[in-house]
Parts: sequence; structure tokens; C-alpha cells
Amino acid sequence: MSRAPFESIVEAHGARVWRVCRALLAHADAEDAWSETFLAALEAYPTLDPARIEGWLVTVAHRRAVDVLRRSSRLVAGEPADRPAPERARDLDLARALAALPQRQREAVVLHHLGGLPFLDVAAQLGTSSDAVRRASSDGVRRLRELLGGADA
Repeated sequence: MSRAPFESIVEAHGARVWRVCRALLAHADAEDAWSETFLAALEAYPTLDPARIEGWLVTVAHRRAVDVLRRSSRLVAGEPADRPAPERARDLDLARALAALPQRQREAVVLHHLGGLPFLDVAAQLGTSSDAVRRASSDGVRRLRELLGGADA
């Protein structure tokens, strides 16, 4: 069986991994988590199942982002002012809102809505049923709307 070059995996999945990292982290930290995700993928590349690479990458990206949040008591402090303040504030609001969700809801929202994984794949990653993931995702999105002040959005 022929394997695609590693660069094609980065090209195919880089944007999705970026969305997951960026949903939880400030720009500079998201860059680090993105890089760490693909470094882990490069190390694991010979053993990765091509049919499961997307789910694997999204899961690793989510874990790397959570690790960064745990290591730091700040979410955006110290981020360079290379973006307008309203955009940084929006990112901070989303990161805080995601952090306020119960773990299962946060994981379901990030992996499905930001990571783009089907509910069945999220369920497999989280060790639960597809119905439980759908419910957690729905509850998480509803709570995010409340937290972000757009309940009717």
C-alpha cells in the first residue's frame, strides 16, 4: 500500500487542526499547539491508519490545546497586539465560554463543530454513544449562545 507524503496530510488537515487550536487558545499559543500536533503526527506517521488520521489529529490538537490552558493561568494575556482589540476580545469571550462548559459538552462542541468530526467519530473518541454526543453538543451550543449573549443566534 502506498502512503501519501506527510506534507499532504498537513495540507489536507492543517486548517481543521488550526480551528480546534484557535477555538481554545490565543494566536501564539494556538500556533504552538498546531505545531505540536503535527510533530506528534510526524512521529506517529508510520503507524497511523490513513482512514483515521483526521480524527486522530483533531483529538491530539484538542488535547494539546487543553494542555496549554492547564499550564497557563491566562488565556490571552501577553498576546501581541497584531490584531484589533475587538477580535482579541471575541476570541477571549469564546475561549472563556468554552472553558465554562462542562467537559463533555466542551469536547463534543470542539470535536464536532470546530473539528468537523461526525458524531459517530466523536462518540468513539469519547467512549460514549452517538446519541450522548449529540445531546452534549446541542446542550453545549445552547449554553454557548447564552454565555455569548446571542441566545437567538
